[in-house]
Amino acid sequence: MIKNLIRRFSPSQHTVKNHKMLKVFGTMLHDPNLWLLNRRSAKGAFGIGLFCAFWPIPFQMALSAALAIPMRVNLPLAITTVWVSNPITMPPLFYCAYLVGSTVLGTEMSHFNFELSWAWLGQSLTTMGPAFLLGCLICSLVAGAIGYFSLELVWRWSVVKAWEERRRMKREDV
Repeated sequence: MIKNLIRRFSPSQHTVKNHKMLKVFGTMLHDPNLWLLNRRSAKGAFGIGLFCAFWPIPFQMALSAALAIPMRVNLPLAITTVWVSNPITMPPLFYCAYLVGSTVLGTEMSHFNFELSWAWLGQSLTTMGPAFLLGCLICSLVAGAIGYFSLELVWRWSVVKAWEERRRMKREDV
């Protein structure tokens, strides 16, 4: 069942509560709803995690936690889902976001040579920044919505399959 799969890959309550970045939330982490795993909390956490994954900021996990806590969705799942954007997947995700932003703004895509300098960063933010940030916003909204609704469908499908299996087993016993 989908619930067991989510539990297997989510960090434990103890691990999340003791994470140094999340200690700023203090006693808010003691809300039992943050640790429940049901359809509502899972789909909300999945949507929040995918929404935060497309933002080009450090500490995406803390942003995900900051959104998950007031919305009272599953905190470990929201934090885990952010890792869709990891050091390996981040370049293609952000390039895709830049393509989306350039297309929406109707700007020409510019080629660039990466330099590790403040001057290059400042110049890139003024030329490519608006398209990139708009693309990140659009991609995060779309990914969050797709994640929310697709987990809803997968969860319902899983429950229907479990009920069918129970019905089949009951008929075989009779």
